[in-house]
Amino acid sequence: MGVVPRTLTEPWQLGGVTVPNRVVLAPLAGIGNWFVRLQAKRYGAGLAVSEMVSSHAVHYGNQRTCNELLRIHPDEHPVSVQLFGADPDVMASAAERVAAAGADIIDINMGCPVPKVCKTGAGAALLDDPDRAVAVARAAARGSGLPVTVKLRTGLRPGDGKGVAVARDLAQRGEVAALTVHPRHASQRHSGAPDYALAAQLVQELPVPVLISGGLRSAALARDAFQRTGAAAVMLARGSLGNPWLFAELLSGHEIAPTREQILAEVDWLLERAVEHMGEQRANRYLRKFYPWYIERLGGTRAQQAVLQAALQQAPSTASARELFHLAQLSSLGG
Repeated sequence: MGVVPRTLTEPWQLGGVTVPNRVVLAPLAGIGNWFVRLQAKRYGAGLAVSEMVSSHAVHYGNQRTCNELLRIHPDEHPVSVQLFGADPDVMASAAERVAAAGADIIDINMGCPVPKVCKTGAGAALLDDPDRAVAVARAAARGSGLPVTVKLRTGLRPGDGKGVAVARDLAQRGEVAALTVHPRHASQRHSGAPDYALAAQLVQELPVPVLISGGLRSAALARDAFQRTGAAAVMLARGSLGNPWLFAELLSGHEIAPTREQILAEVDWLLERAVEHMGEQRANRYLRKFYPWYIERLGGTRAQQAVLQAALQQAPSTASARELFHLAQLSSLGG
């Protein structure tokens, strides 16, 4: 049984790894590469988890997966790499490669509701096969020698407690160093109110640290969930997109409203890191999904935001995108 921590700034232990505070970046599919994780760390995140990585792709040596998704920056540590898969032998092999890449922790995805993941038996589908779920977690630990955590949903559909049963099994059999609970069913995706009462019950019951995820879009919501559940840490996901200041806000205890200059400096940093990561041409396409988050931070009217968004989606280069952002800063955007 864990002791409820007093503040989010307290350090804690995760399978022998010291995490300096209790604010964590969640795995963000298709987004959470090294520079997104590093951005969260720059603003204070105690731990960052990678985007979901296919254990099969790692096992079979897919070049882009191994060269890009397993890339870890020296300033990220401690860092966790999230793997998904349903074959224990493949998971053990992939975990070994992840450890060699420099990860401190391995997280196993048992919560993704996306059909293309679930149809392989991975993600939330593992909640339907408790023995395989345990075998996959055990294989990751065996292959890597690292602490293994699991992120899961409370069930597949309303009225289904399979995720809770798997969480109990994993924790009580000593197969995981910690669990992250997203207290919604997989069928809910990101809609509906998270069941924090159930999460609090698991925090009290399970013999490993339990992290809370889901619905933590603001500092107030994250603080409330932290106190209500007694969780070991809060895991920020979509609420941190375009808003790395959320990490600093939670740790400082006061609201942070970045200036336009600070927002634009962060956009510049993001553009530079993306080009460093994947080259100019791919970065220019990849960053188009990031732009709306920063446009929203800049403020202005919906019409102004729509004009800037349309221009950025057509920008021929990252330099053009940067110029558009900075020209917008000179208009009435942001008030």
